Amino acid sequence: MLTPFIRKSLSNNKFIAYILCSIFFIVSILFAISIGTVSIPITTILTIISSEVLHLPIQGIEESMFTNIVMKVRLPRVLLAGLVGASLAIAGAAFQGLLRNPLADPFTLGVSSGASLGAVLVLFFNLSLPIIGIFTLPVLSILFSIFTIFIVLIFAKKVESTMKVETIILTGIIFSSFLGSLISLLIALTGDELRQIIGWLLGSVSMRGWDYIKIIIPFFVVGSIILVFSAKELNAMSFGEERAQHLGVNVARKKMIVLTAGSILTGAAVAVSGTIGFVGLVIPHLIRLLWGPDHRHLLPLAMITGAGFLILADLVSRTIISPTELPIGVITSIIGAPIFAILLLNRKRERRG
Repeated sequence: MLTPFIRKSLSNNKFIAYILCSIFFIVSILFAISIGTVSIPITTILTIISSEVLHLPIQGIEESMFTNIVMKVRLPRVLLAGLVGASLAIAGAAFQGLLRNPLADPFTLGVSSGASLGAVLVLFFNLSLPIIGIFTLPVLSILFSIFTIFIVLIFAKKVESTMKVETIILTGIIFSSFLGSLISLLIALTGDELRQIIGWLLGSVSMRGWDYIKIIIPFFVVGSIILVFSAKELNAMSFGEERAQHLGVNVARKKMIVLTAGSILTGAAVAVSGTIGFVGLVIPHLIRLLWGPDHRHLLPLAMITGAGFLILADLVSRTIISPTELPIGVITSIIGAPIFAILLLNRKRERRG
C-alpha cells in the first residue's frame, strides 16, 4: 500500500489533502452530470449552471434541452447522492473515533437498521404527521435511529458494565439483525407497496428531485456542524475516556451529543436514499490512513470524499447495465467490501512489522 515516508508526507500537509479531496468531489459531480443516455459536454454543464445561478437566458433548442436534463434530472440526483455520502462518511468517522474502533459505523451499530425500520413504517402505513408533513419520513427515521443507538448502549451496559467497544459493536450487530427481521416481516405483510419498499431498502437516489434535497439539507447541516465542533473532544477521547476527563472533557455528555448527531445524519440519509452500506466504514478508514487521525481534518475530509465516492457509485449504478439501473447499495458493497478487507489486512501486516 503506502510506504511510511509517503504516508507521513501526506498526513503532514493538510492543505494538499483538502485540495485533492475537493478536486475529486468536483470532478465526480461534473462526470456524473455529463455521462448518461444523453452525453452533455462539461463546458455546457458549467455554462448552464452559471446561467441558472446568474439568471441568464439560454439560447437554442439544444441548450434548452440540456438545461432541463441538467437542472431537473441529473443535478438534483448528483447533489442528493453527495449529501447522502457526506452524511454517512462523517457519521462513520465520528462513530469510529468515539468508540476507537475502525469497525464502528452506522450499519454495525444498528443505527441504519433502526432508521430503515422507521422509514419502512412510514411507507407501510403511508404516514404523514400534521405540521411536519413531508418531513415525516426523515423525522421518524431519525427518531428510530436515535432510539436504536441508545437501546444498544443500554443493553451493552447490562451485558458488561465497562461497555467495551467489542461489546457495543456485537450488541449493535444483534439489534441490526433483529430490526432487519422486523423489516422482513413488514415486507411479507405488504401488498402493492412491496416493490417500492424493497427498491428503497436496496438504496437508490433515482427519481428523487429537489424536494428530497430540501428534506435532507437541514438535518445534514445540523448534524455536520455538531460533529465538526466536537472534533477536539473526539481527539481527546481517542486516547481513552479517563484521559479525556483529565483534559476537561465531559465524556458522558459529549458521547451522547456525538451519537445523537451521527444518528441524525444517518436517519436523514436513510430516509431519502434507503440503506447504503460501507460508505461510513471504508471512507473514514481510508482518510485516516492517508491523512492521519486528527478529527479536525478527518471529519471534513471524510465528508468531502464520501460525497464524491457516492456520486461515482451512483454513476456506475445507472450506467453499467444501462438502461437498467442497479441499486446503489449493491455498488457500494461490491467496491467497499474488498477495499475494507485490503485495508484491514494491510493494518495487520503493519502491526506485525
